[in-house]
Amino acid sequence: MKKVQKLEAILWSIAFPGFGQLLNRHLFKGFVFIFLEFIINVNSFFNQAIMYSFLGKIMDAELVVNHQWLMFYPCLYMYAMYDAYKFADGENPPYSYVPFAFGAYFVTVGLMYSPNKYFGIFFGPIWLPILSLIPGLAVGFIIRYFIIKYHSRQISS
Repeated sequence: MKKVQKLEAILWSIAFPGFGQLLNRHLFKGFVFIFLEFIINVNSFFNQAIMYSFLGKIMDAELVVNHQWLMFYPCLYMYAMYDAYKFADGENPPYSYVPFAFGAYFVTVGLMYSPNKYFGIFFGPIWLPILSLIPGLAVGFIIRYFIIKYHSRQISS
């Protein structure tokens, strides 16, 4: 049976945590991720906050969202993506988890700082965490690069 490619697994995990696991035929893990996503989503009022944010009603999104529940989402989301990537077909590059982990860290920090204005703009609980993913991934890839470089130097000496 043909295995799922890494890009396909990542894209389905971006669409909904757990779908990548289902494609990889890890049914139990997939259903656990879907269940956890559902519980966090409902209790954090995440979909309503997304809807308000996309409609430009950022303050309404801030008022409706439950930050304590939403704080779980970045780690669940990024771990589900990493897990789907890891078990999909193809080579797993060394330390490939590092960008995913730093992405989760930065999105979580972005969520914590989301009630504040930056440069006179209120980004809210959806846009600031999304924008925080970009530097999180960049830092993760940079750290991964230096870890690989350090370990290759250790091996060659």
